[in-house]
Amino acid sequence: MKPVFSPKNNPRVIIIQILYAKYYNNDQNIIIPKHRFKKFIKDVVFGTIERNELILTEIKKYLESDINLENHDKVFLIILKSAIYELLYKPSTSSKIIIKEYLNASNFFIENTKTKYLNALLDKISKNLRLRNEGN
Repeated sequence: MKPVFSPKNNPRVIIIQILYAKYYNNDQNIIIPKHRFKKFIKDVVFGTIERNELILTEIKKYLESDINLENHDKVFLIILKSAIYELLYKPSTSSKIIIKEYLNASNFFIENTKTKYLNALLDKISKNLRLRNEGN
């Protein structure tokens, strides 16, 4: 029997929710719920917040011709930033898995056409990051 997918237990859904709450209320304390991936969730949430400027630099470097940050809603940008954080700082996780997981999570927050657009953006940036890392 295949397990039923529950969005409330998906770590990336939780990451997006926490970052969204922090984005709207900067004074809010970040509370990470009990979860079997609590350490991972905490790492991605705080890492995305701490490295926001670096992530924006990466977006501008590789996606400037594809995306205008002012034209997208905050949820879309939060998903993009947290996925880019993982692509940059979680090298032990395959970029295909990261992209697939964020696309699955994004289905709960954004419409299907934006999910396809997100897929294209993440695919492009992951290929550029991989090429850059192979060059080092």
